[in-house]
Amino acid sequence: MTSAIIVAAGSGTRMGFDKLLASLGGVPVILRTLRAFQTCLEVDEIVVVASPDRQEVIQRLADDAGLTKLRAFVPGGAERHLSVWAGIQAVAAECDYVAVHDGARPLIHPSQISRCLAKARETGAAASARPVSETLKRADEAGRVCGSVDRSGLWIMETPQVFARPLLVQAYEAVLREGVLVTDEVSALERLGHPVWLVDNPTPNPKITWPPDLAVAERLLPLD
Repeated sequence: MTSAIIVAAGSGTRMGFDKLLASLGGVPVILRTLRAFQTCLEVDEIVVVASPDRQEVIQRLADDAGLTKLRAFVPGGAERHLSVWAGIQAVAAECDYVAVHDGARPLIHPSQISRCLAKARETGAAASARPVSETLKRADEAGRVCGSVDRSGLWIMETPQVFARPLLVQAYEAVLREGVLVTDEVSALERLGHPVWLVDNPTPNPKITWPPDLAVAERLLPLD
């Protein structure tokens, strides 16, 4: 059984409004995210980590859209890794694999979710990512260029990040025990020394963080 944890606990204060409920092509950002996991045949249940004030509206959106895989809501923590840990506790007992995804990445395609799940079943740990294609420079504090960065082997991390459940639990137990901060699940696995395989994403999967990101995502929406 595969469970998806959708992390939707951020405050969105940098946006100046609730980015997860913002309209993207006439559809709320969080609903686009949930629909992708609803559509993916390999996903059996969805757990949403969200603040209590968001839960009611997200549930209503899911009900109106006929989403049947949404099984539970849990409140988020003060840090992202605490929110993910709360989600892990809420997945079904029979869950074998966990896919963790940012609610603010609404353009994820169900086929990429499937590819990540397939790789995780093969290796235990996989994550959506894309190779760096731009020229990279290093600069000093004044913004003056002081060198180039070799981009070979560099990847931009995305979500979903998918793991065998026991492996993810072990990684997060270590994170909590040691009191460290991790910004994603791959970082937690790295601390265990466990390899993670990257799955090249052929479709745009940007995270909505700033107001201009909505306009960019609007242009990237697939044609119906």
